[in-house]
Amino acid sequence: MLFLHDIWVNWFEGEENGYNVCHFHEWRKEDSVELLDQVPLLKIESPLFNYIENDLMELPQQLLMDVHQKAYVRKNHERIQLDYCFVVTDGQGIMAIDTIGYNIPIRKSRLIPRQEQLVYEMVNGHEAIPYTFDSKDSTMEKEYHILSPSPIEMAGLTRKERQLKQLLFMALDQLASTKNVAEIRYWYTEWNPSRYQEIQEMQFEEVWQNLYEETRNGWTSKHVQLCENLIKGQPFFEKLWEIEHESKV
Repeated sequence: MLFLHDIWVNWFEGEENGYNVCHFHEWRKEDSVELLDQVPLLKIESPLFNYIENDLMELPQQLLMDVHQKAYVRKNHERIQLDYCFVVTDGQGIMAIDTIGYNIPIRKSRLIPRQEQLVYEMVNGHEAIPYTFDSKDSTMEKEYHILSPSPIEMAGLTRKERQLKQLLFMALDQLASTKNVAEIRYWYTEWNPSRYQEIQEMQFEEVWQNLYEETRNGWTSKHVQLCENLIKGQPFFEKLWEIEHESKV
């Protein structure tokens, strides 16, 4: 088995979509980066890598057995053993995983570029380990929705923009539950004033669907303004907004 040593990780917890597991250039000062003293490295097939990167489903039992208690983290000069922690690659993507004792990839991290290069060099010439897993889950088209946007909707956005876009979608989702036709007409008019007369004739579902469809693509100052106005007076959303605006990336 291959092992990596002194690997820096920045854990993103409970992220089912790989686009939210930030690459090194998007790491922030306030992220809690830790040092893995030793971690197993596995070369796996691309369908399994994609399944691990973009889902929170059960990992192959054999994989878990192979890496069991073979990783250590260094904390305050202590070397602490981890139950199921490992780095996987299919020769293209690379990801560190820590299940925190469960059988699903709870925590995910990218590596720093120098260590990614080392991974590519180490697995070069090695065959991928053919782990069997519940392939019906991997072959089914993953369902994306307003609270789990597709990678296409997040393509090309910075970490801050992705977070704010998800905040906007959370606010829109909350708006959907109110069924308040006057309110949704107001917000859609704010977004698309040229349709004012038409909007007054629309029913709730039609207005909301139009607003959602028109805000799904891209990220502009218009999106930012709508998001900021929508969340006013909602402490939880306002706190998330504040966090993103205080961050440097």
